[in-house]
Amino acid sequence: MRAVVVTEFGGPEAVRIVDREVPEPAAGQVRIKVAAAALNPVDAGVRSGAFGEMSGPLGLGWDVAGTVDATGAATDWAVGDAVVALHAGMVKPLGSHAEFAVVDARAVAAAPGSVDAVHAATLPLNALTAAQALDLLDLEAGRTLLVTGAAGAVGGYAVQLAAHQGIEVTALAGEADEALVRQLGAARFVARGDLPGAHDAVLDAAVLGGPALGWARDEGAYAGVMPHAKPASVRGIRTSAVEVTADGARLGELVALVDAGTLTTRVAQTYSLEEAAKAHARLAEGGVRGRLVLLP
Repeated sequence: MRAVVVTEFGGPEAVRIVDREVPEPAAGQVRIKVAAAALNPVDAGVRSGAFGEMSGPLGLGWDVAGTVDATGAATDWAVGDAVVALHAGMVKPLGSHAEFAVVDARAVAAAPGSVDAVHAATLPLNALTAAQALDLLDLEAGRTLLVTGAAGAVGGYAVQLAAHQGIEVTALAGEADEALVRQLGAARFVARGDLPGAHDAVLDAAVLGGPALGWARDEGAYAGVMPHAKPASVRGIRTSAVEVTADGARLGELVALVDAGTLTTRVAQTYSLEEAAKAHARLAEGGVRGRLVLLP
């Protein structure tokens, strides 16, 4: 099968398409025939060497939407099931940017019925990150939340999920994105470069760090989206950073919100698997609204 890997760290030119044996699922695993797989900033980080040394080829891709193709023992999934899953892990020989992906059965959820596989592939990593970051903040309805990078994939899901929970959301984004974030559910908008004021909590999807911490009230809460990169606590603010984990049950709840119209999936552009390097180059240019999605 064809798969996207990096054999040396670098820019988009480091992306390689290679032939690999089709992986076999072990007990508790399923193999998914990939219909679509989103490209995320974490893939660019793995490609560039931001997350550690290389001891062998590294597979890229965390998000997957497709059809169950084979199952190991002790799984409840059947061949032919339409599914989505999070193929988590910074260091793996094969990721979801391939014709087939093997994942833990507990990472899998039934695919949305209201959107196609291309849109479904934008859900697992970004929506789970947003949901798990909100869990860390543990806000009650009526509380105020500032979301930085609110027009991005994680930030956009965070705005929608928080608004759905009755939290009063202020969106921090570029001026051109005001209509978008308000449509996603933001009650207030602050243009990038302006001062948002104090909020009960901050979800820092833009990875601003210290400046974003300054917009949480005394003894409020801050959640970042990069593990081990949270700023030190000041003024009694509780700080945390989400380390996203695969959770098929929670992913199923997010799928239900897509089908209910509560969550909006956003696709910026699609590329064939052979165009993976081109997709990485587009991601590096910035300004992408929605996800770039690879089609094997």
